[in-house]
Amino acid sequence: MTTLLISDLHLNPAAAEITESFLGWLETRARDCDALYILGDFFDAWIGDDLLDLAGSDPTGHADLAVRVAQALNDLAQRGTAIYLMHGNRDFLLGERFAERAGATLLPDPSLVSFGDQPVLLMHGDSLCTRDDAYMAFRAQARDPNWQARILGMPLGERIQLARQLREQSGEANSNKADDIMDVTPDEVVKVMADYGVTTLIHGHTHRPAVHALDIDGKPAQRIVLGDWQPGHGWEIEVGNTGKPELREIWI
Repeated sequence: MTTLLISDLHLNPAAAEITESFLGWLETRARDCDALYILGDFFDAWIGDDLLDLAGSDPTGHADLAVRVAQALNDLAQRGTAIYLMHGNRDFLLGERFAERAGATLLPDPSLVSFGDQPVLLMHGDSLCTRDDAYMAFRAQARDPNWQARILGMPLGERIQLARQLREQSGEANSNKADDIMDVTPDEVVKVMADYGVTTLIHGHTHRPAVHALDIDGKPAQRIVLGDWQPGHGWEIEVGNTGKPELREIWI
């Protein structure tokens, strides 16, 4: 049994090299895996599943990208790989229609899974950054079903413009924040892991790949952080028969 986990690909038409690397990775590295978990920010932005209807007529290229990626994932699923998608802070509007098109299952954040006989907590990671008050306020708004319904009720053109504005605002805001504010809050990590009774947490979001040793209620524990993908390389976690997650940088 082989399970692979990835996060933070930020797929978008302007980063074609990353898209091609990912599609190649699906056909090689992931081809025979039993399960694939994508832990958020798979797309750099997602404005609604009705984007799929614009394939062939969307001048921005987002629709064609979405359809192509969904088909590639579905091809993998048809070969027997279980695929799981988790929302990130960029693609929180990913819905059941895209998941069905991709042959995938949407996972709540956080999700408790088992690798071997070990319980493991999976998260995107943004909810752990509790020192970033401005972001946490936006996150609460963006996860509100009523707010999401209002956004999805807007014409596609307005949603595309809104997504662009949100990305620009996020970039400007982050440039003025201290690094530790945008990283996870250590006390929140310990609290969440203790609440779920786990000694292993896997997440992305921060773009700071590492394995952190922790102590949870007197037990040795670990927080494994997936890195983001860049042209030519990315990050994955492999879980083999032992059930032990192994973080590695991959060159594609």
